Amino acid sequence: MHKALGYIFTPIHYIVFGLALVVFHPIQWICLKLGGYRAHKWSVDWLNFFLVATYYLLGSSIRFINRYQLPVGRPIIFIANHQSMYDIPPLIWFLRKYNAKFISKIELTRGIPSISFNLKHGGGANIDRKDSKQAISEIIKLAKRMKENKWSAVIFPEGTRSRDGEIKPFAVGGVATLLKKVPEALVVPIAIKNSWRLVQYGFYPLSFGEKMTWQVLQPIEPDNRPAEEVIMQAEQAVREELKNN
Repeated sequence: MHKALGYIFTPIHYIVFGLALVVFHPIQWICLKLGGYRAHKWSVDWLNFFLVATYYLLGSSIRFINRYQLPVGRPIIFIANHQSMYDIPPLIWFLRKYNAKFISKIELTRGIPSISFNLKHGGGANIDRKDSKQAISEIIKLAKRMKENKWSAVIFPEGTRSRDGEIKPFAVGGVATLLKKVPEALVVPIAIKNSWRLVQYGFYPLSFGEKMTWQVLQPIEPDNRPAEEVIMQAEQAVREELKNN
């Protein structure tokens, strides 16, 4: 039934999703030119509100659970597992007050309405995974912006998407660089559940009626501990939560 209904509703989802990207591209440009960062961020937040809304066209259930009073005005490093591209709009929308920036592939900065524009001008880090020197330089620049502006960052330490929901080992590199440059940052794990099911048949059809959850876990104070220890603690927390799926 998930697949059969997906054949019917996937085209509707893609049409509305694509329309949102096309409509918000000039809106972003105007907001950036006339209102600077704050106006541009406002446009990006609302773009992602509408992108998340398109999930409901697929009969999806979306839950974002945060039982913690996370600080505003302090840099936060959100560490999450990664299951599909559908992980990202809810993170942008529900974490909007923390000014969360992403570490993204540089290839995404070209050719995608709204998304490429935001990646170029939104303040995140766009890395070339084939050029480690460039990647480190971009992450350091992001860390500097986090420190100066009290922004946060979202990082997927698995390095790639898990297409079957099985979590991969977390890599240390990017998080370690951020912690070294922004040692006052709070580390907050996020467990993403079942977004992989949405694309279990590929991009057509998308699976209809999947129940997806984004859950904020116990914040971690780095306390100048080795980055490897902090990341391992975050990974274990995510793994434990995913077992309860």
